[in-house]
Amino acid sequence: MPKTFLIDTSRCTACRGCQLACKEWHGLPANKTKQFGWGSHQNPQDLNPNNYKLVRFSEHLEDDVVRWNFFPDQCRHCEVAPCKETGDLYREGAIVQDEKTGAILYTDGTRKFSKEQFEEIRESCPYNIPRRNEKTGILSKCTMCNDRVHKGMLPSCVKVCPTGAMAFGERGEMLKLAEERLATVKKRFPNAMLADPDDVMVIYLLTDAPENYHSFAVAAAPQSTMDRKRFLAKLARPVTRMTEKA
Repeated sequence: MPKTFLIDTSRCTACRGCQLACKEWHGLPANKTKQFGWGSHQNPQDLNPNNYKLVRFSEHLEDDVVRWNFFPDQCRHCEVAPCKETGDLYREGAIVQDEKTGAILYTDGTRKFSKEQFEEIRESCPYNIPRRNEKTGILSKCTMCNDRVHKGMLPSCVKVCPTGAMAFGERGEMLKLAEERLATVKKRFPNAMLADPDDVMVIYLLTDAPENYHSFAVAAAPQSTMDRKRFLAKLARPVTRMTEKA
């Protein structure tokens, strides 16, 4: 059965331990960054080939009180991954899905994608995740620490989380835990919700409206004409199958 993350933002303190653990396990180099000062402590400012995981900071006023929302952003490892479907149109096998864990993995074969093809892949992702290393051409993102998981270890981000904001395990167990946590969190945050739990292997428990976390906290419809057609075709598939069975 596929593996699944549960990321409970009600427990996230933005310590960024997950962000650093991810860089350390994958041997990713440091980014040259700067402190942007008042307004955001988020650093770096976006995902990049050297940051597969990024704790996003979002600040807004609520009843004259400043509210901080923290969002450990990463690939969602979609059950049906648009990036893989788009990539397969140009180079089948460059993007693969691990049968055991469900992880969506970018191989060295992604270096063969042109910049234009990469942009199509990026635009097809409803969470704006794929990034491209301009020096090597290789596409990059969270790997689910697939090598660790196959050895019975937790992903590095989950292992180091000091507050229990991250859990990882069999999908059925994580979905059950997500519903239990949601019921508890709703007592304090009535608008709490699970972000796209039926479609992804990384489920976020949000205490606030998704837009108060990040523009892509929940799935966004693809923007290009080609991707909109794929998006609509995906939505229509279950109907087609039901019709065929009938």
